[in-house]
Amino acid sequence: MVRKGATPAFPGQRGFIGGSMGDDAVIVEGVDSEEAKASLYSTVHGAGRLFGRKEAKRRFTRAEMDAWLQWHGVTLVGADLDESPMAYRRLPEVLAEHAGSIRVQHTLRPFAVAMAGENEFDPFKD
Repeated sequence: MVRKGATPAFPGQRGFIGGSMGDDAVIVEGVDSEEAKASLYSTVHGAGRLFGRKEAKRRFTRAEMDAWLQWHGVTLVGADLDESPMAYRRLPEVLAEHAGSIRVQHTLRPFAVAMAGENEFDPFKD
């Protein structure tokens, strides 16, 4: 059994947890602990939002998003403000809250992101 909207993290099982389009992602491994057992051997599936899609579009500008991505060395093709990295929690802070149930094995740093832009049809966008 695994929680809805979560990544399985049974002892020894590897999983992927992403941040925003401009943040690191990680490969994790589940560990055997009381905290892991209490969380049904599952963990977060991403950093999680601070602001919803509509709020992100109101709150941030394209120039702010582009500057943030440039500062982090990420080239962006497409995307809209609803996916702005500033609309998401920082993944290291989220992972710190789950340190007793997972172990980070690898950190993956993005250098380029391609997403459908605001004027493109994206059948997977919610």
